[in-house]
Amino acid sequence: MTTFQKLDQLTALAKRDEALRQRLLATRNSADALWDFCRLAQEAGVELYAGELFAVGEEYCDNQCKSTNGGNPSPYESFNDAYENFIESIK
Repeated sequence: MTTFQKLDQLTALAKRDEALRQRLLATRNSADALWDFCRLAQEAGVELYAGELFAVGEEYCDNQCKSTNGGNPSPYESFNDAYENFIESIK
């Protein structure tokens, strides 16, 4: 299962379970947000790790740059944070 599929699975779980959604949203205020977020995902049955979130965000950002005609020397900062994008999707 890809990281995006795991995030989709977690999104579906969060939309069905308000308590889980609130706990995931609360990770924004955590001292170690990614660690706590991944721990909650794993408790919900989605095997997700912080390294995966970093990697998928960077890969997506890199692909956005490559897809720009002639290449893009400046990465788009809004595409490289899979955690923040997920949090925004469940607000």
